[in-house]
Amino acid sequence: MNDLRKLPTDRILVSPSVLACDFSRLGEEIARAEAAGADVIHLDVMDGHFVPNISFGPPVIRSVRKRSGMLFDTHLMISEPARYAQAFAEAGCDHLTFHLECPEPTGEVIDTIRKAGCTVGISLKPATPAEAVFPWLDRIDLVLVMTVEPGFGGQSFMAGQMAKCAAVKREILRRKLHVQLEADGGIDEKTVRTVAAHGVNMVVAGTSVFRHPAGMETAIAKLHAAGPLLDSEL
Repeated sequence: MNDLRKLPTDRILVSPSVLACDFSRLGEEIARAEAAGADVIHLDVMDGHFVPNISFGPPVIRSVRKRSGMLFDTHLMISEPARYAQAFAEAGCDHLTFHLECPEPTGEVIDTIRKAGCTVGISLKPATPAEAVFPWLDRIDLVLVMTVEPGFGGQSFMAGQMAKCAAVKREILRRKLHVQLEADGGIDEKTVRTVAAHGVNMVVAGTSVFRHPAGMETAIAKLHAAGPLLDSEL
């Protein structure tokens, strides 16, 4: 199994979201993203309850896992992540991020995901403050700050979430933790500079990668080019 904990935190990592790809060619699209330089692959799982959209579940992930050895960075936008963690792990997910706002107890979800053999992330909706994740930082591997309302791709970037990103990064640095800080929503070659300047080192990009007019390789290269963040800049 791929291990998110082995990835660096001092440069921009690109996690293309397959939500924006051609689902009729899902395996081929993931292979194209890998060849174009993607660091990991982002899988958006939505249940139609926690968010107002439905995407896919373990059977689809199990199918594409047969076609790819990439690290699967899976974002569970679902109400019961603990209930389904084992199923997603068995389907081939390497990492599971769940929402702090879901009704299941946070500590229990973390423990269940670890027991399933995956690394753990916590995601924050735009209305949730940075401080809400601080009690859990020592127990997780990634914080995902949503820069749009979760549920649909192609939304506009929320610049107002940058203070949250910087606050989370400062706390990660203060505790000297190896925790990825990821942003998702409206990320492209322009907004990536903004998120990088506020401490984000992993970006989820769907439309701007899979539908870039110059191709995926160019899109990913431009995201990578946002460069490493200097701690003194925060």
